[in-house]
Amino acid sequence: MTDKNSAIAPTRIAVGGTALAGTALAALGVAAFSLTFPSTHWALTGFGAWSTVTVRAVLATAVAGAFLAAGRARFPEREHWAGIAVVACGVVIGFPLLTTLALRSTDTSHAAVVVGALPLCTAVLAALRTGARPSRTFWAAAVAGAAVVTAFSLGESGGAPTAGDGLLFASLLVCAAGYVEGGRLAAVLPGWQVIGWALVAVLPLTLPAAAVSLCLEPVRLTGESVGGLVWVAVVSQFLGMVVWYRGMAAIGVARASQLQLAQPVLTLVWSAALLGEHLGRATLPAALAVLVCVAVTQRSGSGARRPGTPVTGSSATACVPRRARPETGTPAPARTAPLSPAGPRVPARTAPAEAPASTQTKTPSEALPPAGPHGRVADDGPRRRAPR
Repeated sequence: MTDKNSAIAPTRIAVGGTALAGTALAALGVAAFSLTFPSTHWALTGFGAWSTVTVRAVLATAVAGAFLAAGRARFPEREHWAGIAVVACGVVIGFPLLTTLALRSTDTSHAAVVVGALPLCTAVLAALRTGARPSRTFWAAAVAGAAVVTAFSLGESGGAPTAGDGLLFASLLVCAAGYVEGGRLAAVLPGWQVIGWALVAVLPLTLPAAAVSLCLEPVRLTGESVGGLVWVAVVSQFLGMVVWYRGMAAIGVARASQLQLAQPVLTLVWSAALLGEHLGRATLPAALAVLVCVAVTQRSGSGARRPGTPVTGSSATACVPRRARPETGTPAPARTAPLSPAGPRVPARTAPAEAPASTQTKTPSEALPPAGPHGRVADDGPRRRAPR
């Protein structure tokens, strides 16, 4: 654990690469996430909703634990666990549970509404959490993209609200919070450790919950159900999160989140190809409009940190210049003895530099304590005798 008095700042992860590489990693994560709803639909054909969520988390924890053990990952610092807890509650438990329960009463195309509004929600939370100030062009493109995706998804589903809408919109907040905290932690921890430790943290809850769910809910093992469960566990829950957090750390949370505007369109394409759902005439125009909004957000950038916004956690120490940090062992300024009636003010002695034990000696005057307020020696205890 980092010493608070140390002059050495905590090591920050060098994200490296170019903005293009970060964008490619984030886009790869979006492609992995676009198959989450179709895969969940497959998993629900053989497993119950609670079994799908809990077994998904347990399988992902097994994969993450293997990565943590193989990489000999160190235990996170104490200040990182609050963010890891937010990631665990948001993307390990909250979003999978709420969306899985919603998919029992709604189809995949209607569930794409939540993905359409998720980038905007993530950008807002990122601006509040990190103090970034995206440009007006960024916000205009983000709002326009969210509006296009939402209108397109509602149009494809007939525009009628379903019982799962409340669950879908509730999942927006928890997922966006998990994305923001995960992207922030990915600057000081590798992305695979962020999601890995989040999965390990909730294992005491997910493991017994999976055992109980499998006993209470019926299970029908088929190729579709097992394949869907494996995808959401290994890819959506872990591998996709690894590249997603890495990309967010490279290009910024707000900027990376806008790549998810393309996720609903991809989800509808997968739904048509894998689930046989019909795609309307508005699919291609909506896809082109979303891609234009994504291009605008990527060119406008995500903005800089707002002046005066405090930097918390290990980032605060890393931002302090080395010369400005307090160093230990700095000699104190010379003290001046108070004016005595016997004469003018006399500078008090300063502590001499340490000498080797064989040559270090003290004079009788140095062995006495400092003078008191009336020029007398202060009686602070037994006097030390000078060495003979």
